[in-house]
Amino acid sequence: MSARSAAELLVAERYRRIAVADRPEAWITLRPEDEVTAEVAAALAAAQDGADLPLAGRLLAVKNNIDVAGIPTTAACPAFAYDPEADATVVRLLIDAGAVVLGTTNLDQFATGLVGSRSPYGAVRHPTDPARISGGSSSGSAVAVAIGAADIALGTDTAGSGRVPAALCGLVGVKPTKGTVSAVGVVPACRSNETVSVMAADLALARLAAEIITVVDEADPLSREMPDPDRADPARWVIGVPDPLDLGDLAPGWAEAFADAVRSLTDAGATVRLVDIQPLLDAAALLYSGAYVAERYAAVGAFVSAHPDEVDPTVRRIILGAADLRAADLFADMERIDRYKVVARRLFGDIDALLLPTTVRHPTLAEIEADPLGVNGSMGRFTNFANLLDLAALAVPAGTVDGLPFGVQLIGPAFSDRRLATIAGELLE
Repeated sequence: MSARSAAELLVAERYRRIAVADRPEAWITLRPEDEVTAEVAAALAAAQDGADLPLAGRLLAVKNNIDVAGIPTTAACPAFAYDPEADATVVRLLIDAGAVVLGTTNLDQFATGLVGSRSPYGAVRHPTDPARISGGSSSGSAVAVAIGAADIALGTDTAGSGRVPAALCGLVGVKPTKGTVSAVGVVPACRSNETVSVMAADLALARLAAEIITVVDEADPLSREMPDPDRADPARWVIGVPDPLDLGDLAPGWAEAFADAVRSLTDAGATVRLVDIQPLLDAAALLYSGAYVAERYAAVGAFVSAHPDEVDPTVRRIILGAADLRAADLFADMERIDRYKVVARRLFGDIDALLLPTTVRHPTLAEIEADPLGVNGSMGRFTNFANLLDLAALAVPAGTVDGLPFGVQLIGPAFSDRRLATIAGELLE
């Protein structure tokens, strides 16, 4: 079959899936089918001619706070929109590897939320249960992959914005170590405590995409090099897990599903060790309840102040609420985080990874509407601390409960990204 014929069949099938799924709110811009077909055909033809294109013909969805040349970047706020002159570094690296952008996706406005409903483009409904949230803020990216339209999706992850939607939609979600993936061309939410994330339906593809975008970028002042992979011995893995009583309130059936995930690791030969996660949860509270939220104001506060009626009310409340925080408050919280980092180093000195549920429940859209801050705040219980404490994390599917996906995450120290993927490979078997 010619590259053109293969491309026509592949792309037509993906647009058919988009139509059947009936989730138009997942997209902010969906590219014309003929343009996507032509680019997929070119990538497949180049690969057939011997070009090194590990992602040849793979379709890519991009969260719309990440620049794609030729498509307005909105961060889910039309009044904020601008026309980028170039692709974000991460987008360009994936295109250079053969991927083709299918479109840009909806999100919680300014990447502020874990629910996927804070957007003028519409609340992004779950791919199989339209009464429930898809998770946020990278909601559209998760749905684009979950409905089988995109092979890979880019999101961002500050408080769990890549991991939570991955878990709720049954996907793999990679949250790289901060600084190992370029932020050039990304609208910041919390510049010092976020990273671009990757979602895919399977671990191998998610990790391939993550490896491709793991580069040092001199244009990014926070960029840093990923060391060579560590050499963990699978027969000696030690996985930390919390005492079941420390998990707090989980959705019905989720504690049992988590216990099953723990058993799968022990069946794979790992040693499980109970650890105290309370210091991590205490650190997590500082992301939104402390002065760190001021970084969101630093990112887009001037725009929000000047255009209050153009911003989602909940997002506006969060961002403008940080305007009067004092520098002294931030330095006090930074000292607290430094102390929690010491605790985390000690914790990960005794274990290879920490296993936790990715989130606590799967809310309905009605529940979010009734209590937007309370429900959203609970969703980040197990994710908020990772970037604050400079940790790597990987969300993976772990079965279903009542017909909906259940997910867990593996968390490790900075630069343990590849180790987590190796352990997840055992967990997914």
